[in-house]
Amino acid sequence: VQLQASGGGLVQAGGSLRLSCAASGRTFSSYAMGWFRQAPGKEREFVAAITWSGGSTYYADSVKGRFTISRDNAKNTVYLQMNSLKPEDTAVYYCAAAPLELLLNRLSNYWGQGTLVTVSS
Repeated sequence: VQLQASGGGLVQAGGSLRLSCAASGRTFSSYAMGWFRQAPGKEREFVAAITWSGGSTYYADSVKGRFTISRDNAKNTVYLQMNSLKPEDTAVYYCAAAPLELLLNRLSNYWGQGTLVTVSS
């Protein structure tokens, strides 16, 4: 599976962005998908994950209620809708594909290249 993330950019605090991650490979729909982020000088952290069916979602406490993860298996794409953005959301965001238990333990079989989100105050 190859992953290509897009949609990052510069936004003011309180604004919104939607990240997309396009996957290639016939096994996309069999993997859970996740988003992680890494701010400068910090470790990569889990943001959100979604099961292969899209039936269950998981979020870090820091983004719960503001971010929504979704997927379209027909388009081999996973999304991260980010609302009410805060300066502390500034980071490089990575998409990932793996069994759910790996994602929830901050691990993954496959990683996208990352897209930068900058939130100005």
